[in-house]
Amino acid sequence: MRGTVVYDPSGAVTGGLPLDRDPYLALVAAVLAWGPNPAGVRAADCAQIGLQLTGHAHCVAADSRQRFETLSADSELRPLTRVVLRESVNRLSTGPGTTAAKVQNRARLIQALYRALDRLDTAQNPTPAL
Repeated sequence: MRGTVVYDPSGAVTGGLPLDRDPYLALVAAVLAWGPNPAGVRAADCAQIGLQLTGHAHCVAADSRQRFETLSADSELRPLTRVVLRESVNRLSTGPGTTAAKVQNRARLIQALYRALDRLDTAQNPTPAL
């Protein structure tokens, strides 16, 4: 099955759709494996990957923000999640990356957003004890 990548920073099209985590985490791992000066990665490839990661980062940030807003005021997850979300706003305001370093920074942002989202999911949907 072939999917379509949507660059939708505002979330107008993709809002509410489930995240397709595995292909993006595989892309993140590949991008982070490049090293500082990747040989054979063309500028056009960096630009396209930057767009894909930027669009996905917006989606993960939107999901995280939605779950963050449902936390109780005294939740211990609020401070850390707030920092991750604020950092995502700052980083995503620069637009998609077109260099290897910028694309790798976007990949690290996706990792941080998924860690925050996983913590929120665990807190809001605890696994029942057996």
